[in-house]
Amino acid sequence: MSRSVLFWRRTDIEGVERLELAVEPDQVTATATTICLEAGGFRIDHRWRLDAGWRALSVTVELWNSQGRGLLQLERAGTGWRVDGMLRRDLEGAEEPDLSITPFCNTFPIRRTPQGAGESLTLDTAFIDGPALTVARSRQRYDRQGPRRVRYVDLGLSLGFEADLVVDDNGLVLHYEHLFERVTPAA
Repeated sequence: MSRSVLFWRRTDIEGVERLELAVEPDQVTATATTICLEAGGFRIDHRWRLDAGWRALSVTVELWNSQGRGLLQLERAGTGWRVDGMLRRDLEGAEEPDLSITPFCNTFPIRRTPQGAGESLTLDTAFIDGPALTVARSRQRYDRQGPRRVRYVDLGLSLGFEADLVVDDNGLVLHYEHLFERVTPAA
């Protein structure tokens, strides 16, 4: 088993995330806290459970903001998703969740994007707007530009948004153009 702690900072507004990652032979788990000044300021805790192939099985998102506390649970149900225990037919076939406030979930499709430069992966996601605690179907494409470089293209809810991503050998984001960069805490 390998354990690590990762930090990202937002590059567009004030915000930081701390994520604890545990990779075991049969599963991957992650627990994170994000604090951000977006949308009036918030704290979001998110907990992920993935299978050994880095496919999300569930995510729990807990929000604290000026309106109080909110909770959202997303769980894989066959080829679809349950949101707070209710099967959402509109999410049938969505391959992965995408939580707006973290680059962590980009890892799942990046790891499945073919390795050859010019190769692509297009998928539907269950897009979670963190500050709003809503879930909607969206479409994305990942274009491989090189061994550790991917171009993200939004084909759904944020149609027209594109960003270059630099990742480490595990597919975890080091730099996400316009939004995030991995940082190392001071010793």
